[in-house]
Amino acid sequence: MKRTTYLSLTLLALASVFTSCTNQGKKSNGALTSNAAERVYVPPGQYDEFYGFLSGGFSGQLGVYGIPSGRLLKVVPVFSQDPEKAYGYNEETKPMLNTTHGFIPWDDTHHPDVSQTNGVLDGRWIFMNANNTPRVARIDLTSFETAEIMEIPNSAGNHNSAFVTENTEYVVAGTRFSVPIPQRDMPIKDYKGNFKASLSFLSVDQDNGHMDLSFQIRLPGFNYDLAHPGRDKSHGWIFITTYNTEEAYTLQEVNSSQNDKDFIAAVNWKKAEEYIKAGKFTTEATEYAHNIYNEETHTATSTIKKEVRVLEASELPGLVYFLPTPKSPHGCDVDPTGEYIVGNGKLSADLTVHSFTKMLDAIENKKFDGEAYGIPILNFEDVLGGTVKQPGLGPLHTEFDDKGNAYTTFFISSEVVKWKVGTWEIIDRKPTYYSPGHLSIPGGNSQKPWGKYLLAMNKITKDRYLPTGPELTQSAQLYDITGDKMVLLSDFPTIGEPHYASMVPAELIQPKSRKIYNLEENEHAHATTKDSDVRIERNGKEVHVYMTMIRSHLNPDNIEGIKVGDKVYFHLTNLEQDFDVPHGFAVMGAENAELLVMPGQTETLVWYPKKVGVWPFYCSDFCSALHQEMSGYIRVSPEDSNIELSWGLGD
Repeated sequence: MKRTTYLSLTLLALASVFTSCTNQGKKSNGALTSNAAERVYVPPGQYDEFYGFLSGGFSGQLGVYGIPSGRLLKVVPVFSQDPEKAYGYNEETKPMLNTTHGFIPWDDTHHPDVSQTNGVLDGRWIFMNANNTPRVARIDLTSFETAEIMEIPNSAGNHNSAFVTENTEYVVAGTRFSVPIPQRDMPIKDYKGNFKASLSFLSVDQDNGHMDLSFQIRLPGFNYDLAHPGRDKSHGWIFITTYNTEEAYTLQEVNSSQNDKDFIAAVNWKKAEEYIKAGKFTTEATEYAHNIYNEETHTATSTIKKEVRVLEASELPGLVYFLPTPKSPHGCDVDPTGEYIVGNGKLSADLTVHSFTKMLDAIENKKFDGEAYGIPILNFEDVLGGTVKQPGLGPLHTEFDDKGNAYTTFFISSEVVKWKVGTWEIIDRKPTYYSPGHLSIPGGNSQKPWGKYLLAMNKITKDRYLPTGPELTQSAQLYDITGDKMVLLSDFPTIGEPHYASMVPAELIQPKSRKIYNLEENEHAHATTKDSDVRIERNGKEVHVYMTMIRSHLNPDNIEGIKVGDKVYFHLTNLEQDFDVPHGFAVMGAENAELLVMPGQTETLVWYPKKVGVWPFYCSDFCSALHQEMSGYIRVSPEDSNIELSWGLGD
């Protein structure tokens, strides 16, 4: 009997294995039957369906990946210098990294967000925050280059950005750390009631994308973490998680986790516009840098602004309300209908979902539970839309598909959980490897999600890749979410430490991608658009070399008369008008970087000759069969030499 039972169990187990193998990767609706590798495979010569824009975290950059392949397509330098492209090194882009603290060559990037029209991603621009020295950048998705950076005054720890409203009316940026405003010398122990926070609204010009710091809202001195704007029915509002309502300033892992509930701040920015129009603001003196890259001159400028309009939330009724949210909430996410606001309390066993409709009712009927620094606190039960019971440990972020489902990452239990909006029932859960932070669904933070893929960005990768010493790469894991059950398809390493990502259908961006810079439109002050204009000019110890580049020579390729102690400006114009034919320029002993000059573009490198000799320069980007021959020499003579400048190409 025992033998028979054993054989029966064995056969059942084998049958189960066989069934699971043959059904592996199938959706319940039967529409997808191929295996995981086939689903992420993009054949040679074909394109990915989506662009994935992943923040680089401590790298300060933006990674561009093809989805579903996971192939790294480009690294866009934003807040950190990049020697590969000379961003922040060449004379044209140095102003992009200017701040009121001086030239800042690094920052910490967290939250890229794509521009929207009528609540749908439109693929024009992507905005991203600098966390350490508060700034917001705009990346132009025709050129995939950083086009603008705005410093945020009265802020510290610009984690709470960049979040784009439904028609890109504003990019919204909060402050993680409250600070004295204006900044001054004061004891840290006097934090409570004296430190303040600012919520900044950067308006966006719909024609060219240029940002302007329209106004700030002054808030109590809590920590403001993450946000999402209202959509559809809740358009005109933005919702922001807060923690440290205790206003602790030391040992915060204990002291800022005492209260059973913190808040989601519901901010009515339409009301803010009314107050601004009515003149209910104060104008405060402050300083902040506004840096813009000009596509015609190929050159950035930095301007220091001097003031900002401020609305005091405690004095303006209807501007801000607090929604009690269990404990130490992190992510704040709004579903595509705009009805539900999910507050992910990191230390809560449940997920709390607020109702926008109930919130409006509570406001109208003054269902308040006191106030905090003059801002009404709504009754928790009166704004509660639903609760997802015990879904996992350490909830962080939620995104939505196009079928009424929500997906939440759980950092501690290392999983993604799928649940139904409205019924709050858990539908599915899948492990991630390991400790996911953000997740992204194409359009999952808008009115129109493309509910095909989910990307989880994980903090720990102990055994996922070949070891590379004490530090391992971060990982992104791609799931198919078209069926009832999620299917893990692949994982791929990422640059830096990605926090959030925005995924966009390629068809929104690909047709608009810039291929060249037209030479006839080049308005750079030092452009040399034809060989007859090649020259070298001396002004005291400054020497300006006006050089052209084309397959397969640099003109001039022999330079004499340079002296030790000179400051040499190489102004290089790429004469190519052929797509994907950049040229590089490197000179021996350069202390900054090479140049990588796009077709039709002009860039400038400064070189300080310090040694007598004959030094080579060359094209550093392989461009033709005679790339190796694309080089030249520069003769450096003693400082007291009387050798005149001369240059040439051949005889």
